Order: sequence, then C-alpha cells, then structure tokens
Amino acid sequence: MDSDYGVPRELSEVQKKRALYQPGLPPCLQGTTVRVEYGDAAIAADPAGAHVISHAYPHTYGQPLAHFLRKTSIVPEAKVISEHPAVRVGIVFCGRQSPGGHNVVWGLYDAIKAHNQNSKLIGFLGGSDGLLAQRTLEITDEVLSSYKNQGGYDMLGRTKDQIRTTEQVNGAMASCQTLKLDALVIIGGVTSNTDAAQLAETFAAAKCPTKVVGVPVTLNGDLKNQFVETTVGFDTICKVNSQLISNVCTDALSAEKVILGEEVAASKLTIFDITKQICDAVQARAETDKNHGVVLIPEGLVESIPELYALLQLLLHPESDDSAQLSQIETEKLLAQLVETEMNRRLKEGTYKGKKFNAICHFFGYQARGALPSKFDCDYAYVLGHVCYHIIAAGLNGYMATVTNLKSPVNKWRCGAAPISSMMTVKRWSCGPAAAQIGKPAVHMASVDLKGKAYELLRQNSSSFLLEDIYRNPGPLQFEGPGADSKPISLCVEDQDYMGRIKKLQEYLEKVKTIVKPGCSQDILKAALTAMSSVTETLNIMSSSSVGQTTF
Repeated sequence: MDSDYGVPRELSEVQKKRALYQPGLPPCLQGTTVRVEYGDAAIAADPAGAHVISHAYPHTYGQPLAHFLRKTSIVPEAKVISEHPAVRVGIVFCGRQSPGGHNVVWGLYDAIKAHNQNSKLIGFLGGSDGLLAQRTLEITDEVLSSYKNQGGYDMLGRTKDQIRTTEQVNGAMASCQTLKLDALVIIGGVTSNTDAAQLAETFAAAKCPTKVVGVPVTLNGDLKNQFVETTVGFDTICKVNSQLISNVCTDALSAEKVILGEEVAASKLTIFDITKQICDAVQARAETDKNHGVVLIPEGLVESIPELYALLQLLLHPESDDSAQLSQIETEKLLAQLVETEMNRRLKEGTYKGKKFNAICHFFGYQARGALPSKFDCDYAYVLGHVCYHIIAAGLNGYMATVTNLKSPVNKWRCGAAPISSMMTVKRWSCGPAAAQIGKPAVHMASVDLKGKAYELLRQNSSSFLLEDIYRNPGPLQFEGPGADSKPISLCVEDQDYMGRIKKLQEYLEKVKTIVKPGCSQDILKAALTAMSSVTETLNIMSSSSVGQTTF
C-alpha cells in the first residue's frame, strides 16, 4: 500500500499547466535570515476557561505571540537568526483532506532547503497511523513534481484524524525520537490542532527535543479565531460550492435562502418554526409566480435546535469533544419531508396558490475535498509552509502558523505564529438541565458571529435573496483571468488583521511623539494629556479585569 504514496502521477494538460504556477512570498519570508518579534503572553480569548487551559497545558500556555519581520523592519528588540543548521522535520496529514494541503508540504520543503540544503523533510504515510508505525517517505523535488498546486492528500495519504490516547501520544513521541526529528508539522483542522497542542505539551514535559507545529488546513473554515483569519481550503470550497449551487439555481431558475445554525440557536427556533419559515418563503415566492427555490442548510443545524439536540445526545455516539456526530443526520431530508407535507397541506386547504409542491434534496457535503485548489489556497498554503520553517528556526513549540491581512495581495500579508493553547476554549456539554456539565480544553469550531459584518451584510440583503433570483457562477478555478483573484466576502468585509491593527496603533503612538514634544502649544499638550490619561485608565481597568478572571 505504501508504494502507492509519493509516486509521480499522470497529469492532465490543465494539471500540468497548474503545476507550473509558482506562489509568491511576502517580504518577511524572503531571504535566508529569520527575524522574529515577540509580543506579550498570548492568553485564551475566553478568560473564564483560562485557568482550566493553563492547568492542562502548564508548559505551553502563556507563550508569547510571534511576528516575523521583513529585512527592512527596524525593531531593535527583534531576534535575528542567521545560522541555520540542518534540521530533520516530519510532516503528517492528520485532518480530512482539503484543497491546498500539498502546497503546505511544498512550501516547507522549499523553505528548509533554501536555508540549508542538508535539511530533510520526512512525510508520514497514511496519516496518524503512519506516524505511529513510522512509515515514512523523504520528500524530494521528484516526489513533489506532480503534486504542486493539485488537490487531494494522496502524496502522503491520511487515515484516522486523532492522536488522543496516552498510547497514541507516546507512540508519536517514540517515532519522533527514533527518527531524530527536530520538529513535527501537523496539518489539519480543529481536532488535529488540538491534538498538536497535546503532543507539544507532552513532548515539553518529557523533555523531548521535537517541536510541534500546527497548520490550519480544513475546508470547513471553522478554525477561525483572533489569530487565524481563515483556513486553507475554505476559499476553494466557497468557489466550488458556489458553482454547484448556481447549477441548481440555474436548473430551477431559482433564488437562495440561507439558514444559519447560529441564528436558529439565538432565536430558539424549533424544527417546526424552521419548517414554517421555509414554507412562508415558498408561499411568498409563489405569489410572484416563482414556483421554485433553493434553501441552503448547514450540516450542524440539528445541534442548534434544543429539543432535537437533547434527543441526539441520547441516541448517537459522541465525537471526541462529546458533541453529537452530526454527519449521521440527514438534515436536508428531514426538512424536505416536513416542508413538503406542510406545503401540500396548505395547497389542499387553499391557503397556498402555487403549483403542487415537490422538495428535492441535493447534498453537496464534501465534494470539494479533492478539488483543485484555488489560486488563493495555493498561495496561502505555500506561504504557511514557509512560516512553519520560521517557527522551527525560532525554536517554538506548540505554535500554529498564522498569516493575516489575507484580503490584500500576497506581498502585504503578515506572517507570524500563535500558541495553539491560546486558541482553546472550554466548551461544556450537558445531556439535560440536571446533568453535570463537563468541559475540557480544545480548539473548538468557530460559530458565525451574529454581530459581525458578514452576517450584517447577509441580513441586509435577506429580502432580496428570498424574493429575487440572485446567484452567481464563478466558473472553473483559474490562476488567471476574471475571478482568479476573488476571495470570500466573509474574509474581505471583516477587519481581522490582528498584527496589522497592532502596527497601526504603534504608528499612532509615534505620531503623538512627533506632535507632542518640547515647544508644542499648551492646548496640544493639554489635549494629549487628557486623551492619553483617559485611554490609559480604560485599558488598565480592562487589563486588570481580564487578569482577575484568569486566576485560580
């Protein structure tokens, strides 16, 4: 079986053309010197769970945020690393496959070879099983040749998504020690990066020299937090699903209605409330002679409906974080049957004047998993691979590679690293009102921000989406031409560039220094003192309040 991995594969003419595309690098990753600026300790976004996380991760929680600098940056306290001894780095696909994963391997390979030709990149075959069994393949130019800018995970393969038990963690550590790895890079989503954090903590406690680095790769786009703007694969699935949805829309000459699980949970809607909403939408469109329509339903919808989720907790085997296995629920079929029954009832009673109702289900699911990655995901994954080397060169353990300002061109991207433990929350699950809630630290799936700009944009246009035929087909994924550089609206409308905002604040402080200096007018001095005093007092209160919540 292992002989099938890493074998150069036959490429179509389109794939051959794609393989020639060379992703760019932001200035901070160019050259052979690593410049890293450290910030304050990165703590959990939810202070309520900070003490639980710090107790579970005493060696890796509270590490500083890292920011990689370009050569021209003037930061006196930055650490400059110009010596790059040969390193041995292992890499493994632990998550479900996502478009762009191969480019992470390519970017890391190019980075370690650029800094020292004697360095080795070792891929584990068959995912976490291969890691535990020490099945390896040395990555070379020849191995990479037919996988650059291509979809799938078949260069190395994947199996189980978890390295969770004590036996598995110890097995992973034994493999790293036997192979004398300086670092282990884990590619995956929320579950895989939670496992990466556990490995990093265990390795540190056991004084294992192998550093663990996580990379955010999942087409779900749910590994999103204050440090991670989006994941590799999300742009591709947005484009592929847009094309699939638009094909259905064109077939039905239809518009779209979107149901969000977060919105359902916030409004405490029942399954019958949702059914009524859809039926009312069908009826409203029928009144304008539009006897067609498309409704987008998230896989996790049932988790947001209290009475259904309580039942599921009893009936289904739990996932690793104790949530229900939502993939077992065919939500779209359930709703289709309920809506069809209700609409035909209305038709029989005469309250619905449209045509006889038929609900047809299309499950898009993960059809984009093996898709050719978009230009954005090719660039993003390749850059993250380079960031991984910078993390390794800086000697960091338990960090995730991060890139921000992604809505801008590649040359304006900002690269850094954040401790994975700082991205964790303590999510508590309960089987009923009287049941004890048990929580454990993990990198959990991000929910749609109902106060965010993307959701606000959706709500502002909800009436148009409901009653008009509005959809677009982005067409095949291309590196050139119209649409090649388009990005998800949710990425472009949000201001998520954490390091960019830090730098903007520093620029304001420098401007204050240049304006307020000996010789300035009394009015300027008075205004500056009043403003800075107010800001400082507010920040001190917020800071002390946050610290107070994180103590035992």
